[in-house]
Amino acid sequence: MTATKILELARKELSVKEAPAGSNCVKYNTAYYGRKVSGAAYPWCCVFLWWLFQSAEAPELFYGGGRTASCGALMAYAKQHRQYVTEYRAGDLVFFRFSGQGGPEHVGIVLEVRADALVTIEGNTGAGNDANGGQVQQRVRRLGTALGAFRPNYEEDEMDQTTFNGLADAWLESRAELEPSIDTEEGRSARSWAEEQEIILGDRSGRKQYRSFCTREQVLLFLYRMMEKIKR
Repeated sequence: MTATKILELARKELSVKEAPAGSNCVKYNTAYYGRKVSGAAYPWCCVFLWWLFQSAEAPELFYGGGRTASCGALMAYAKQHRQYVTEYRAGDLVFFRFSGQGGPEHVGIVLEVRADALVTIEGNTGAGNDANGGQVQQRVRRLGTALGAFRPNYEEDEMDQTTFNGLADAWLESRAELEPSIDTEEGRSARSWAEEQEIILGDRSGRKQYRSFCTREQVLLFLYRMMEKIKR
């Protein structure tokens, strides 16, 4: 079982809600407990992940084939079995704490890694309550809220051209988010000059992309803009 296949399954569950709201009555809990349950004793962010691996017919990848609804127990298992990581990639089961000190309050699965954030799919989350929001949602989490992650022993994905192109595009996009690396007076002056002269214009989002790579077309544009300035 690959991380890609687990994530495909997770995407299909987006927008599933507990009903009624605030009850924790949801199909993942019904499958886990073998009956419908309701009440504060049945949070389901971890149960949602258990359900994913069960539905993918790969239960052994989650908690060694066992059952747990506890984020803390899953984290302890990851550490005990040397599957605990702090450098993330797609498919990792990432633990979060949103306030104070202590163990994990919530867990989700990593969909995408950005320069300063993780894109995740999570059960039992929502805009009004990060760790008990009652819905399966895609979220963007600051890296500072992540404690670490459990990395299941996935099979390797076959790398076809489409997959490679997608990974390359995501990596290049992450470069566009990075701040300039030369933080000196000379570097700052050079950037200010280029922006004031409208040689560096940035993309549609206003990002100047100083740590991205240039195509020949972009280099020509820079040269052309400079020559136009000289002519004036």
